Amino acid sequence: MTSRPPQQFEVADAQLQQAPAVAVRGEIDIAAVPALQLALDNAIRDSAGVFVLDLCDLELLDSSGLRLILRARALLARQDRALAIVCPPGPVRRLFTEAGIADLLFLYASPKEAATALVPAD
Repeated sequence: MTSRPPQQFEVADAQLQQAPAVAVRGEIDIAAVPALQLALDNAIRDSAGVFVLDLCDLELLDSSGLRLILRARALLARQDRALAIVCPPGPVRRLFTEAGIADLLFLYASPKEAATALVPAD
């Protein structure tokens, strides 16, 4: 078994199906929360409509990161906006279930699945 070092935390503006998004990679722990909060606050403030949080390259999410995601969801809800979270099956996805909040979130296993869901109905 080969152990690889964790990816460095990175957050970047992105877009999915013309919806504004933020993509995160590495680990969201208490040390990463201030940078991610600033990025999310700015991206949410400067956008409209559904907002996408891409966690496909996230290796770890601790309780402080989970709290930040719920905060972003609440900020968006105040504007009648939805938060779509792209998070494949694995430990990060399991945390949403174990915390009992998976039913409160719009979770998608892949960017393709999220993009399909973001297409407006005719």
